[in-house]
Amino acid sequence: MAEVETPEELLIKQHRKEKKDLQAKIQSMKNAVPKNDKKRRKQLTEDIAKLEADLSQRHEDELQQLKSAPDKDVEEAANGVETLKVEAGEQEEVKQPRVTKAQKRRDKKAAQEKERDSRIAEAEVQNLQGVRHQEGVKLAQKLAEKTLQIKEISSDGHCMYRAVEDQLTQRSKPGLNVTFKELRSRTAEHMRNNPENFLPFLSNPTTGDTITTDEFEKYCSEVEHTAAWGGQLELRALTHVLRLPIEVIQADSPTLKIGEEYDAEPITLVYMHHAYGLGEHYNSVEPLKNPANAEES
Repeated sequence: MAEVETPEELLIKQHRKEKKDLQAKIQSMKNAVPKNDKKRRKQLTEDIAKLEADLSQRHEDELQQLKSAPDKDVEEAANGVETLKVEAGEQEEVKQPRVTKAQKRRDKKAAQEKERDSRIAEAEVQNLQGVRHQEGVKLAQKLAEKTLQIKEISSDGHCMYRAVEDQLTQRSKPGLNVTFKELRSRTAEHMRNNPENFLPFLSNPTTGDTITTDEFEKYCSEVEHTAAWGGQLELRALTHVLRLPIEVIQADSPTLKIGEEYDAEPITLVYMHHAYGLGEHYNSVEPLKNPANAEES
């Protein structure tokens, strides 16, 4: 015949289970708070300490109450263990801090940011073997031979003109400091005044035919007033506008040189096929900051 447990033994057994359940709940609470959120981690530590203290105090009170109960209540205590378990669980649940809607939103946002950071990190690792990274390495090597490095230009459709503007600004010579908007305007004006040098090289994207005079005017207007990307035709116009040669360095092609009829230090641009995941892009260049380190590498 199995030995019947005393009410005190039953209560102690129940207390052990409640402590185990609380530890599991505490671990879950810890997992829900990011380690780098110092403010919430501090509050979590205080909440956990309170939960453990409350449970310990309740267990002590229940044991004391059982020991001091009259003999006639012993049998009721034994028969009411299950009720005690339910009530204890309810009390513990009430004493746990309530998670507000605002806190739930913060937790959800933190989880989303963590997932996003993880995706970005993974993408960056994959990109180390991607075409953009390889292009950057090759360009850095070519520029290092000229004691130059890339100077980033914003990718907003004006990158070619902004890069030329930056090159002119670096020279700091009178008459050369013009804005990218002025460069656009002067490029469009030169093309309008010399249509024979540009119109034959432009075709209608739909029909493939050489564009008409009206279409050429529309093209020049877009050069002047919109963020339309610039290419070799616009660079050719710029060499005449500035009376300066322009060289364009690329990763997998020889350096493109335009306007070599002008005997002057060329404007140097970098043309990237895979920049920022957006495709083609122009950057400027600047003197290499650590040429000694580049030679060692």
